[in-house]
Amino acid sequence: MQKIKTFLMFEGKAEEAIRFYTSLFQDSVVVALVRYDAAGPGEVGKVQKALFTLNGQQFMAIDSPIHHEFTFTPATSLFVDCDGDEIDDLAAKLSEGGSILMPLGNYGFSQKFCWLNDRYGVSWQLNFS
Repeated sequence: MQKIKTFLMFEGKAEEAIRFYTSLFQDSVVVALVRYDAAGPGEVGKVQKALFTLNGQQFMAIDSPIHHEFTFTPATSLFVDCDGDEIDDLAAKLSEGGSILMPLGNYGFSQKFCWLNDRYGVSWQLNFS
């Protein structure tokens, strides 16, 4: 069991994001997904707790029943080492509806690198290795 997991807190889009992310990476699956029911405290059907893997790496996610004045920040990002054309495909799919912080390019430290925020606000650094 992986002791330290990345924990992603959404406000109503957790399942949509999880399904999107697991569709992009090999060896990715939703391991467990528990939804809020009528007993609350969250909106019925939204994600109370989820465990999923991306390329074998475990993540957790929830839909917070409480609105917060904060969200994701690029100060914490998911760093992905990419092979071949994978970086082009991931950059295109992850940036759709999001924003590019550093477009695909050679930045000296990497021949091909991209930093972006996806449509859910999660920050990704994609690196050709």
